[in-house]
Amino acid sequence: MSRSKAISVKIATPKVIKALEDALAKLEKDYAEKEANEAKYQKAYEKYRKEIADYAIANIKKAENLRTNYRSWNNNLNIDFDLTVSKDSLPAEPERDFVTMHDHEYRSQKEEMANAIRILKMTDEETVSTSTYQAVARYL
Repeated sequence: MSRSKAISVKIATPKVIKALEDALAKLEKDYAEKEANEAKYQKAYEKYRKEIADYAIANIKKAENLRTNYRSWNNNLNIDFDLTVSKDSLPAEPERDFVTMHDHEYRSQKEEMANAIRILKMTDEETVSTSTYQAVARYL
């Protein structure tokens, strides 16, 4: 079992304040753009679903293990089947290239970052200790 030694460094307070302000600005920008990003993702995902359906319909003759389920109460027929495919033949599924954040999480992080900036601006210390830096490092 190896033990790692703690790193003890001093970081200039203005650098930490600037980094926190930049991180706060990025957080606010990302949050403001979340609806537009999600709408763009949903549009791409709908396109992907249509491509998958077109692929399945085009290859229905190769279907194996066909299963059906008729629901008489709503006149709905569910057809399920398996296709053996190579990953290269399928359309690429879109991925979220943005971070999703709930409102309460956003407000909490924003408040904590703003509080840390205010406190650091009030200090007369030229450097920030490692323990203080560790407390704010998760936002940077």
